[in-house]
Amino acid sequence: MAGTTGIPLKMKALMCHGPLDYRYEEVAVPSINEDEMLVKVEACGVCAGDVKSYKGAAMFWGDGNLQPRWNDPPCVAGHEFIGIVAAIGENAKQKHGLKVGDRAIAEQIVPCRECRYCRDGHYWMCEQAHIHGHQKVVADGGMAEYIRYGANDVVHKVNKSLPAEQMAMIEPLSCSVHTIERAEIQFDDVVVVAGMGPIGLCKLQLAKLKTPKLLIAIDNKPKRLALAQKLGADVVLNFSEVDVVQEIMKLTDGYGCDVYIHNSGHPSGVVQGLKMIRKLGRFVEFSVFLEETSVDWSVIGDRKELDVRGSHISGLSGYPVAIDFLERGIIKVDEIVTHTYPLSEWEEAFQHAEKGEDSIKVVLKP
Repeated sequence: MAGTTGIPLKMKALMCHGPLDYRYEEVAVPSINEDEMLVKVEACGVCAGDVKSYKGAAMFWGDGNLQPRWNDPPCVAGHEFIGIVAAIGENAKQKHGLKVGDRAIAEQIVPCRECRYCRDGHYWMCEQAHIHGHQKVVADGGMAEYIRYGANDVVHKVNKSLPAEQMAMIEPLSCSVHTIERAEIQFDDVVVVAGMGPIGLCKLQLAKLKTPKLLIAIDNKPKRLALAQKLGADVVLNFSEVDVVQEIMKLTDGYGCDVYIHNSGHPSGVVQGLKMIRKLGRFVEFSVFLEETSVDWSVIGDRKELDVRGSHISGLSGYPVAIDFLERGIIKVDEIVTHTYPLSEWEEAFQHAEKGEDSIKVVLKP
């Protein structure tokens, strides 16, 4: 359908060719069939994972051991996208209840619908692991003027009332929903959320909705900690200024926190969490690491008998809840989105997102 009804044949896109080899270039606008739709991208967030993929993290490029290669270049980067339906096949129109002009988002994973995880309802753990922004053709990303939502995509309609750069936060918020569900926060829990980036700030707000006894935010950037306090943290701790483990022990009569949620992707955050969490506590890990983490696992089993839980992307209810919470204003992201850049200035945007000195969420606009 490219070249008709005002849709061009070519578009600008940020293409991933390899580690440290991303290029802003002209490519063909994706073509679609009756089961697919073409979406004009309004905005696409820069995730910490995007930066780490660019830097060559083993999570995306493999390590020859536990981490298989994930990226399949050349592909369009970006998985935090939102856009307007520009063209749609008849089958897709009936399946999703969408039409040209509607705002729509596809979940970041494109499930195969055939593996054991897809069949038992855990499609976000699909064995194929095709994630938008990392696999060419089947799961190209949203750092482009147009993106194709395929036949297997999980698609949701989104209200047009909020700015596109805020709705680009749906994907990070959906991941946050799943993490908080995994944490199973109880009323009398002391909860620590470590890492006040965009996702950490979303998780903080969601954790607040669970009404724990005490909610603590940890980071080393004053701007992020100030926003964390504004968004509901009972206590904020700057790990570059105080011994955060010691402070947590003071707040918990020496026992430690009940729940530790790690978001930073830095190895020190893992060690910090294992030190400050109490015996029989729940450690929830949601991070993309640039380097390996080494710890003595004795503390997990023989010392503390911890419940260690991973959290991968959005789970089953992440997107519907995230869309609902944003549309109803239950979760605030207007101060989380701090900077927008045109897609052509992606290098500066990536650098700004990586440093994070005065930025929190950086968003690209085609």
